[in-house]
Amino acid sequence: MTSSQILLGAGLIVALAVGSQLVASLLRVPAILLLLPAGFIAGTLTDDVNPEKLLGPAFSPLVSLAVAVILYDAGLGLDLRHLKGHTRTVVVRLVWLGALVTWVSAALLAVPVIGMSLSAAVMLGAILVVSGPTVVGPLLDFVRPTERLQRVLVWEGSLIDPLGGILGAFVFHGVLASGQQGLAGQLASFCGSAAVGLAGGAVGAALLWLLLRHLTLDEVLGTTVQLAAVVSVAAACDAFRDDTGLIAAVVMGVALANLPGLDMPARRPFFEALVSLTIGLLFISISATVTPQSLRHVVLPALGLVAALVLVVRPLVAVLSTARTDVPYRERWFIGWMAPRGIVAAATASTFSVSLVQAGIGGAQKILPATFMVIVATVMVYGLTAIPVARRLDVRRSARSRPLLVGGDPWVIELGRALRSAGLDVLMWAGPDGQRRSITDAGLDLAPGELLAAATGAGAEREGITDVLLLTDEDDFNTLAFMTLKETVKGPVHRLAPPLRSHGVVAPSTGSSEALFGDGLDRPELARRYAGGARIVVRRVDEGVPAGHDVLFLVRPDGQLAAATETGAPRPGGGDTAVLLAPAAKSLP
Repeated sequence: MTSSQILLGAGLIVALAVGSQLVASLLRVPAILLLLPAGFIAGTLTDDVNPEKLLGPAFSPLVSLAVAVILYDAGLGLDLRHLKGHTRTVVVRLVWLGALVTWVSAALLAVPVIGMSLSAAVMLGAILVVSGPTVVGPLLDFVRPTERLQRVLVWEGSLIDPLGGILGAFVFHGVLASGQQGLAGQLASFCGSAAVGLAGGAVGAALLWLLLRHLTLDEVLGTTVQLAAVVSVAAACDAFRDDTGLIAAVVMGVALANLPGLDMPARRPFFEALVSLTIGLLFISISATVTPQSLRHVVLPALGLVAALVLVVRPLVAVLSTARTDVPYRERWFIGWMAPRGIVAAATASTFSVSLVQAGIGGAQKILPATFMVIVATVMVYGLTAIPVARRLDVRRSARSRPLLVGGDPWVIELGRALRSAGLDVLMWAGPDGQRRSITDAGLDLAPGELLAAATGAGAEREGITDVLLLTDEDDFNTLAFMTLKETVKGPVHRLAPPLRSHGVVAPSTGSSEALFGDGLDRPELARRYAGGARIVVRRVDEGVPAGHDVLFLVRPDGQLAAATETGAPRPGGGDTAVLLAPAAKSLP
């Protein structure tokens, strides 16, 4: 290819990747629904969008390194301490038992249905065990299932991707070794690959732990160091033994997420942007390598495999994983109807299939097109039916607001009780241990982990947070947290008004329209009134707002929370419930 063709092809891949994600965001659909068809159509219509021609033999190693970065990022989200009770039981079963059942079932079905050798079918089965947060998360955002379902499915997707990557690498080496060595040699090769990946991951995690713990690095440099370490370690492992870099990347991410004495940032915008772009580039590039000719004899058999996976295998996995737990049957049925395949399946298929074809494994050339069809079909099936199924099973989360109240002063706890009595599911967070104990003693839910981890990204998805109210007695903390959270939280973020507008660590007037409450109800005034006997009460708006009472919030009939701010109180309507600050004399019995 000429230099102009290479530049044009690279530019088209980037434009299609970002453009598809942008359009998907506007349409509120998973980006994969557009990325795969866009790459396939572009690869069919033009030779310029052909990564194998653009990159030549470098394409497969680059895909492997890109997947390593994605798996490292997934590993960083795996704080296993947050799983408790039967929810943990179900997630653990979905991961190990679900992977085993799916692997064996897909492998056994692929031999007669798709017409490939047992070795290639075992590889395809290992590839298809993964699901992944990159496809599950957007679908769940759209469906809004109950909190437990959200948590179970997000955790399953986050765990199964890296574990599926490890399984894929293990099976790949086992399949290659099977035609060249006896059982002892296969076992030695298998263990050797595992040892290389685990050792590389341990070394990389130790190096990053030392650098991030003992050096003062800003967000950009810290992210750059992580990226360099992951790519370097994965590349070194792959150079020493093929495809062991995936294992190393997962080990590094999981280790850093769970090692003591290291606080990984909950908000990593640069890294998240890099991973998002990488996912888009991989989907476009990999789907562009799938030709209509390769699909010609695979489409119908692959659809038969999809039907078996969707209608038989996944429901069976759900039944086995939720047996003897307190998960309601309606939620069990929905778990059995949510297992789309995503980027790791596509990338591992692209990475491993080429080597298997070169090794002469029968039917290996069908692995990539079959995986492509399974990804497209499962995303289409679940994407189009998830909401009707969730509605039919009555497992959608209420559209009512779920505010996160940040602070643990007595009046904040009373506000949390009042909002709960108004019909909202309230979540609270506080830093000091005494305040956290007071919150739990009051019977209110305490958000797990750190504030940023709970209020942003996957944490907010798991907890169902819709609004954030910053109510601590530290004005600068409220303002700094407001400036951070307003860029990442999807819903409204409000803070208490500080007493002064002329000084502070951060200009207190920043975002003044989001400052809570009016009529001079700044933080010191509200605390003073509460200490003097004022109380927070709940009253139907239809009954009128008594004189001397200040409107703090309105809870609409549909459960939406409307806050009074410095710009004015929300306009009351029929059926609204008001949360009021009652003066001392009128709040007494």
